[in-house]
Amino acid sequence: MKTILNRHSLFAFVLLTLFSCQKDDNPVPPQSQAEFTASATEVAIGETIQFTNNSQNATAYKWSFGDGTTSTQVSPTKSYTSSNVFLVSLVSTGAGGSTISNMEITVTPLSSFQVEDAENLVAGIPVHFTNSSVGATSYTWNFGDAANSTSTAENPDFTYLAEGTYTVSLTATNVYGSKTSTKEINVGPGQATPASLYYIAYGDEYIRSLLLDDSGTTTDVLNLVGKVGVGLAYDATNQKIYFSDFDTYPLGNIWRANLDGSNPEMIVSNIGDPYGVAVDEMNSKVYWVDDDGNVSRANLDGSSPEIGILNLAGAQWRAIALDVENNKMYVYEVNLENLYVANLDGTNPQVLIAGVYGYAVAVDTVNDKIYFDDQNGAVFNIANLDGSNIQTIDPDGTRIYGIQIDNDINKLYWSGRDTGELYRANLDGSAREVLATGIASPRGIALIK
Repeated sequence: MKTILNRHSLFAFVLLTLFSCQKDDNPVPPQSQAEFTASATEVAIGETIQFTNNSQNATAYKWSFGDGTTSTQVSPTKSYTSSNVFLVSLVSTGAGGSTISNMEITVTPLSSFQVEDAENLVAGIPVHFTNSSVGATSYTWNFGDAANSTSTAENPDFTYLAEGTYTVSLTATNVYGSKTSTKEINVGPGQATPASLYYIAYGDEYIRSLLLDDSGTTTDVLNLVGKVGVGLAYDATNQKIYFSDFDTYPLGNIWRANLDGSNPEMIVSNIGDPYGVAVDEMNSKVYWVDDDGNVSRANLDGSSPEIGILNLAGAQWRAIALDVENNKMYVYEVNLENLYVANLDGTNPQVLIAGVYGYAVAVDTVNDKIYFDDQNGAVFNIANLDGSNIQTIDPDGTRIYGIQIDNDINKLYWSGRDTGELYRANLDGSAREVLATGIASPRGIALIK
């Protein structure tokens, strides 16, 4: 009997051992885990994305890139030929089954452009830009010049006025985003362009330019009908002209425009008869004087106006000139009959020369001189910056509304309202010559180089 029991026990132990071994030989396989990363989740058309497969417990992979294309590689690369938001899926499969992981990829337009004849660009000659962007519906160009010029044309032309190195950018945009590309271009010096003298022909209601090459060539720059005035100034940094408009009291205005007269824009309004205008390029300010006793200023776009930084009761200002180097401004008054000097912020005004009145004043900071017309004596004078040593350089007697100084060639320019002429002379008034005649009441002038 004992022997039989022992045999049964041994048989049961063997069966249990066999069964246990069978379970150990057939374990349940682990579940796969689909995981991946991308080198970028926003790219432009044509840019390559590197997908990195981080899946666990998988031996086979199926990628779907959302544009109808697939891959079975472990970690594929991909680029798209159109712009959209694409859903990328990875199905990872192993002995324990399959799982899926998803990621959205945004594809923006491709921004690209070429510069025609890029090795031979010169100032004054239009540069042609060819747009080779893909998938965009709109474009914004920035040409990198001092005026921050832009264009929304697809294939624009742009003329650089000075030699230099410029960074050009093109932003290509559609509903899925935008992409910007840049190129650095080198613009060489152009042929020397003669200077021009811009002037207001008040009687004809025009701003015109006179080419200073002895040809006498004049060009209509801007029609001033409805916005005529007498003050004219030049912003060389941004290639703009500024002018006053006092057609209707008290709704006078300050305007600015491009050098070719395009894009005229009113930047300050509701001024009581604005006369002289001056530009402080260093501090990006425009100054003007008016008939209400105010000397005022604003940013070059007319923002943040400061009305009456200098105000004198009973004064009627006619002209203003700036000496930015010495933080001074010179303002001419017709009612109280004084020529004043003050700080650029209008503080500390003082009478520089008493008993004079006129319509134009200019400062020669190279030679420390001031020029002004004196209508009490009907003469054109020069003096030291402290008002001493007054000398007459032209006894003609014509009313002068514009004076310009060219220290590069030591020449002086001025307008003659009563004679209808424009003049040039040496800085001491010698060698006076008539540049143009028969002008309908010339007023403010600006030297454009």
